[in-house]
Amino acid sequence: MGNKQETKLAVALIQADIEIGSPQENKKHLESLMESAVQANPKPDLLVLPEMWNTGYALEQIHDIADPEGEASREWLSSFAAKHEVMVVGGSVAVKTGDEIYNMMYAFDRTGLQVGEYAKLHLFRLMDEEKHLTAGTRLVQFDLEGVQAGASICYDIRFPELARSLALGGAKMLIVPAEWPHPRLHHWRTLLMARAIENQMYVIACNRVGSSRGTDFFGHSMIIDPWGEIVAEGSESEEILTGLIEPELVDEVRGRIPVFADRRPELYTDK
Repeated sequence: MGNKQETKLAVALIQADIEIGSPQENKKHLESLMESAVQANPKPDLLVLPEMWNTGYALEQIHDIADPEGEASREWLSSFAAKHEVMVVGGSVAVKTGDEIYNMMYAFDRTGLQVGEYAKLHLFRLMDEEKHLTAGTRLVQFDLEGVQAGASICYDIRFPELARSLALGGAKMLIVPAEWPHPRLHHWRTLLMARAIENQMYVIACNRVGSSRGTDFFGHSMIIDPWGEIVAEGSESEEILTGLIEPELVDEVRGRIPVFADRRPELYTDK
């Protein structure tokens, strides 16, 4: 694998438990799972991690434990990608830039080159994100061996405008790291499938598992194709979820049901 001419990409989602407030412990644990993932046959082309894997939602101490400028996270993820010749979307990490904290996604190609950086746009008030984090200000998509991937983090999937804008910009897949909790499993599955169907794109969503300060996280990481069919879905336990995606299927689906060509943007409002 790894050839741009190939029509399939093997994806591995690292559905992990996260120890709140323990960046070094979490890095060690994630690395162990990632090492296991790259030993699979077929070897994955792309690894995806969950949201805020370095700190969890330790927001009251986030200024003390967030990664300064994302330097340590970026160095480790880049090194892993280059060592194993695998693309990595590093979920997201708490990153400190000056006095501000961002919920930040980093993406790397097989050589370890950083190809994307995205700060979560929509902050989740039910977990007090807006009190501790700074929202991103731009939409982001990046190239994964010729396939455009749109960036989205957890709560972002409740905003269909974001996914649609990325799709109109050429994205063929939407990558979604998350810490999505019980009891909203139905919302998680429904929203992910809706984003796939309405935008005729792959949705690759990696959710965490385990419990944190009274909140239970249910996993159910998902790979969904452009028809809205589930390629793979995780359990509620820690696991490595794998599946194959075929980027050419996006063009086929968009050709058969020309949703984008039939849009009436002159009638829509953004208010």
